[in-house]
Amino acid sequence: MIYPRRKFLKNTASILPIMVIASSCGETKQASAKKPIIVSTWDSGLPVNEVGWKILSSGGKAIDAVEKGANSIEDTINCCVGLGGNPDRDGYVTLDACIMDDQYNCGSVAYLQDIKYPISVARKVMELTPHVMLVGEGAKQFALANGFKEEDGKLSEVAQIEYEKWLKKSEYKPIINIEQTQSKNQNNQAAPAKLDNGDFNHDTMGIVALDGQGNLSGSCTTSGMGFKMHGRVGDSPLIGGGLYVDNEIGAATSSGQGEEVIRICGTHLVVEYMRMGKSPTDACKAAIERLVKINPEKAKTFQVGFLAINKSGEHGAFSIQPGFVYAVKDSDQDGYLVNSESYFKG
Repeated sequence: MIYPRRKFLKNTASILPIMVIASSCGETKQASAKKPIIVSTWDSGLPVNEVGWKILSSGGKAIDAVEKGANSIEDTINCCVGLGGNPDRDGYVTLDACIMDDQYNCGSVAYLQDIKYPISVARKVMELTPHVMLVGEGAKQFALANGFKEEDGKLSEVAQIEYEKWLKKSEYKPIINIEQTQSKNQNNQAAPAKLDNGDFNHDTMGIVALDGQGNLSGSCTTSGMGFKMHGRVGDSPLIGGGLYVDNEIGAATSSGQGEEVIRICGTHLVVEYMRMGKSPTDACKAAIERLVKINPEKAKTFQVGFLAINKSGEHGAFSIQPGFVYAVKDSDQDGYLVNSESYFKG
C-alpha cells in the first residue's frame, strides 16, 4: 500500500514532539508544560514582557502579546529600536521588523522610514496581503494606506548627539554588548548599561511567547546597526533569520550581528535542533557552535545570541560572547533576568 506523503506527514506531526523528546538520549529532560510564558532579549525585555503579560494572563493570544510588547519599546527613545534609534551613515533612521504566528503566517517590513510601529505594519502585511515582506517606499506607502501616521523624520535628541559624535571620525567599530554591561547585581543578574561617549552597537528586541491555549508566536523589531551603510538590512526582518516559529516544536529569536545570523538561517536552525530533541539551551548552543565554526577568529570580534522556547514552555539561550541576558515572565514569579551561557568565557 502506498501511503500518501501529505497524509503521512499530517498524521505523524502530532506525535513528533513526543518522539523527539524520547530520542534525545537523556540530553534534555521533559518539563511539565508552563504556560503562558513570555521571554525577550536583554534587560529591556523586562518592561516589554510586562506589557505582553497583561494580554497572556487574561487569556489573550501570543500573537497579540508579542506585537504589543514590541510596540512598547518602539514607543520609547533608545539607541537600538524604533524611530529614536541611531541613524545610518547618511543620517536616516530605517526600521526592520517581522512577526510570525502559530499557523506559519508571517509578515515583515524592512528599510521602513518615518513610521513609528514597524511591528504592527509587519502584522498588517501578514494579515492583509499575499506577501511576506514589503520594503522601503513600498512598505511606507502600505503603512500610510492602512492608517499609520507619518512622523517628521527628525532624529531624536539622543540620536542626534550620537550621530554628531560619530561624524567626527566616521568609523564603524561596534562594541560588543554595549547594550548590556557584564556587571551583575546581588542576584547574579546583569545590570543595565549606560550609553555615553559616542558608544553604539546593533541590537534587536526579540520576543517569543506561549499562550494559555498552547500556541506560540514571536516578533522582532530593530533600528539596526547604528551608522550602518545606507540601505543595509540585517537578520531582524527575515523569517528564519531573526525569528522563527513552529507551533509543533518551538520558537526562537536572535540578537547581535545580523549578517552572521543570516549565514546560517539562525533561528530556523535553532528550531530544527529542538525538533531533533535538544532543549532550547542546547539548540541555541548548537547553532552558535555552527556559526563559530565558520571562522573562529572572526567570531571573537562580534556578538550573536539566540533565545528559544519550546512547546513545553522551557526556555534557554546561548551566545558567542559573555554578557547576553534575556528576560522571562510567567505565572510562577515576577519578571526576572537570565544570564546566557557563552561560547567564549571572557
